Amino acid sequence: MTIDARWLAAVPLVLIGWIGTLALVMRLGGEAPAALVMFPPEGFIRQLPEGVSVVSAGPVSVTLRGDEGLVATLYRLGAPLVLPAGLTGCLPQIGPQTG
Repeated sequence: MTIDARWLAAVPLVLIGWIGTLALVMRLGGEAPAALVMFPPEGFIRQLPEGVSVVSAGPVSVTLRGDEGLVATLYRLGAPLVLPAGLTGCLPQIGPQTG
């Protein structure tokens, strides 16, 4: 079975388009239970204001919850990419376990 080169070229384009669409929806005021910050800058978590809580943190991302205006706050603090998190179908991150 051979794979057509056009299919191989389409996969990264679809992935980039999907991530771009999610980021644009969040930037324009889309709502999600949490926000996923990809590649947060050094010291990002220390700068978070009151009312914003860290749900989980990984080596390249941080998942946060907060009040309205969370996405704008995250971009103001230097987040390079904010995606929706906590929606049905989102992949869970490994984080602190409670209970």
